[in-house]
Amino acid sequence: MKPRMEGLSNKSHGAEFLALALAAGMVLAGAPTLAAPPGTVPFGAYDPEGNFADDPVPIIEHVFLPWEDVFLPSLTDADAYALERGRALLVTLEPWTWSRSERNTPDYLRAGIADGTYDVNMRTICGVLDTLKSPVTLRWGHEMDDESGQFIWAGWEPSDYIPAYRRMIDICREAAPNITVMWSPLGDEGMELYYPGDDYVDLVGLSVFGLQAWDQAKYGHDRTFVEILAPRYERAATFGKPVVVAELGYVGRAPYIADWENSVRVAYPEFPNLVGVVYFNFPEVYAWPDGFGRPDWRIDHRTLP
Repeated sequence: MKPRMEGLSNKSHGAEFLALALAAGMVLAGAPTLAAPPGTVPFGAYDPEGNFADDPVPIIEHVFLPWEDVFLPSLTDADAYALERGRALLVTLEPWTWSRSERNTPDYLRAGIADGTYDVNMRTICGVLDTLKSPVTLRWGHEMDDESGQFIWAGWEPSDYIPAYRRMIDICREAAPNITVMWSPLGDEGMELYYPGDDYVDLVGLSVFGLQAWDQAKYGHDRTFVEILAPRYERAATFGKPVVVAELGYVGRAPYIADWENSVRVAYPEFPNLVGVVYFNFPEVYAWPDGFGRPDWRIDHRTLP
């Protein structure tokens, strides 16, 4: 289970880009320094309420964007915000409208991508991404392996999803030749069926959320960050690409929160390809199943009594 977020753009190619993009904050500020202190993983956040606005630690600014009914100047505003703080942009582009609409159906989206209806949406947005000054990574059609029903592009047959993904990335690269692309499944078994091929992936994103009440009810114990990440990382690492936890959140009692807080930025030897973690600092957008509601991942609300 997981929420919605926002993204990055502009590329330099694969792992080399990573170092540049994640270190961009320091490089743009003047003095080249490490992207993260030794022994830690670079950190970023989806932070629409600005809790991390004055925090020097995040070097990735995550932004969510629909490709219909979209206010494109918001990308320019996000670029200025990121530049001022020396951060790279991660842009999650969601192929639907955030308004209630008959357009929000899997069949409508599939047909529209196949017949070219949505080419203009992708081309227009990527044309704006090409003008941004921050390093940018694009994350399109994320969590396609999630069959919960919350996303109209998720749970498709791989034979439908992969051509759609490739078409959109081809269009985006035409409009923004320097774009970096993050293919970002949820990370469960079967995610590999949706892999679009090495030429269409610069980074692999994953989602990792810890909800203590869920852990206790479903697993009988508090799961750790490493416990949840490990099988997802193992699947992602098979592609030989840098790996980013593109969505991260945790909610529970104080000891649970403290354990996660002390774990999520550690550079573990068993995760050598892990190059970044991005916190989802916002309430859950969709309800978790079985009555677990919408966890509030915000840093000021996640600790329960």
